[in-house]
Amino acid sequence: MPGVTVYKLDLQGRVTYQYAGRVLRREPNAVVLEAFFTKPDMPFMGVTLKRGDRFVETYYRDRWYNIFEIYDRDDDQLKGWYCNIGKPAAIADGSVSYVDLALDLWVAADGTQTVLDEDEFDELGLDEATREAALRGLEELKGYFCSG
Repeated sequence: MPGVTVYKLDLQGRVTYQYAGRVLRREPNAVVLEAFFTKPDMPFMGVTLKRGDRFVETYYRDRWYNIFEIYDRDDDQLKGWYCNIGKPAAIADGSVSYVDLALDLWVAADGTQTVLDEDEFDELGLDEATREAALRGLEELKGYFCSG
């Protein structure tokens, strides 16, 4: 499967983080990638994110979020879903980029949901249309995991 570089951008369009992944499948308005966690092991929301954990990442051209399904490097058990609220992704042949809007949703493997970084989101000073679209994205995600 083809390789791809993921670019996380700030509001000004500057790259704040980038990493490599590979395309698992393409859909009309989305792409699903596999990438591996490269940072040192760190505790997070009742689990430990480990270097080498497998992330199955879905980016959408028409939704204000992306979803990372996280699997343990040692036993491939699902740890949970980390969801970034952001502007719809720009998906090209060799890259995926998205503007991160700070707000996140963590969904533990047992379905427990936690909204993260609301203070950072508020500090962005977004225009009303962008703010409302981001909050609608968050509500759509919450519903997705309640019904899924």
